[in-house]
Amino acid sequence: MGVAGAAVLAVDAGNSKTDAALIGADGTVLGTGRSGGFQPPRVGVEAAVDVLGQAVAEAAEAAGLPGLRPGAPYAARVSACLANADLPVEERRLADALSARGWGAATEVRNDTFAILRAGLAGTGLPRGVAVVCGAGINCVGMLPDGRTARFPALGSISGDWGGGGGLAEEALWWAARAWDGRGGPTELASALPGHFALASMAELIEALHLGTLDRRRVHELVPVLFAVAAAGDPVASAIVERQATEVVAMASVALSRLGLLEEEAPVVLGGSVLAAGHPQLNGRVEELLAERAPRARVSVVTAPPVLGAALLGLDALGAAPEAHEKLRAHFG
Repeated sequence: MGVAGAAVLAVDAGNSKTDAALIGADGTVLGTGRSGGFQPPRVGVEAAVDVLGQAVAEAAEAAGLPGLRPGAPYAARVSACLANADLPVEERRLADALSARGWGAATEVRNDTFAILRAGLAGTGLPRGVAVVCGAGINCVGMLPDGRTARFPALGSISGDWGGGGGLAEEALWWAARAWDGRGGPTELASALPGHFALASMAELIEALHLGTLDRRRVHELVPVLFAVAAAGDPVASAIVERQATEVVAMASVALSRLGLLEEEAPVVLGGSVLAAGHPQLNGRVEELLAERAPRARVSVVTAPPVLGAALLGLDALGAAPEAHEKLRAHFG
C-alpha cells in the first residue's frame, strides 16, 4: 500500500451523484468527496470515470494525502459500487478502467445495489441477505458469506423489470391520460398530476411534456403525488402501488430462493428513494406479501448512505476486525 493508513477507497456512484471515502484499516474515515453522476452509457467510460476521479481527489485532499504518484496508490483496495454496472461483463470492464487510474493496489467493482445491501445488514460478519432497491429504477441482489450472489440484469423492460420512480410516474401519467380522454376509468390522478405543475388539465400537461415547455426530468416529482392519491383511496392509484409491492416481493423472493434462504431466517433490506420514503401503503404491503412467500424474512429499510456499504465491502475483503466495521458504521450513523 502506497499511503500508510488508507486501507479502502470506497466509491458509491449513482446516476445523479458520486460519493468517495478513504477509510483507514481501523475503520476511521480519513476523508470524503462528492462529484456528479456516473453515466457511462451517455458520456463514455473514460469521461464517466473522470467524474469519479473528482470525488476521489476531493476525498484525498480532505484526508491530507499527497497527489497520486506512480506506484503509490491512495489505498490498498478500491471498493466501487456503481450505477450502470448492471452485468458482470460491465463490472469487469469498469474495474479495468478504474484500475488504470492507479487509485488502489486492487480494485473491485460491483453494481450499486450491493452497497445498499451491505449498508443495511447489521453486525460485522460477512454479508448474508437480500436487498431490493426501488429508486429511479428497480433492482435486487443477494449475497452469502461464501461469496455466492443472486442478481438480476435490471435493464428495464427488456429484462422484465417494472417500477421504480420512473416507471411509477409513467404509469400514473398513462392512467391519468386515459381517464381524461375517456379510454379509461375515472381517477383523481387526472387532476392531481397536472395540478402539481399548476396546470389546468391533462391536456395541458401532455402538451407541455411533448413540446418541452416542461422539462421531462421533472416527471419524477409525480411519484409522491401518486402515493398521496393512493392513500386517499383512489382505486387506480392504489392498484399501481399494489403492483409495485408485488414486483418488490417477486424480486426478493426469487433472490432468496436462489440462495437457499426462502425458508430460513434472513434479512431483506429495502432501499432507494421510493422505499426509503416509508409510504405505509407500499412498505406495509411489501411486508404482508413477503410474509406469505418467505415467512421468516426480516424486513428493514436502510437509510445509511450507500458509500458505507461500499466501504464495508472493502473492509470485508481485507479481513478487517469487527471493531473496524463498527467504527465505520458509527461514523455514518
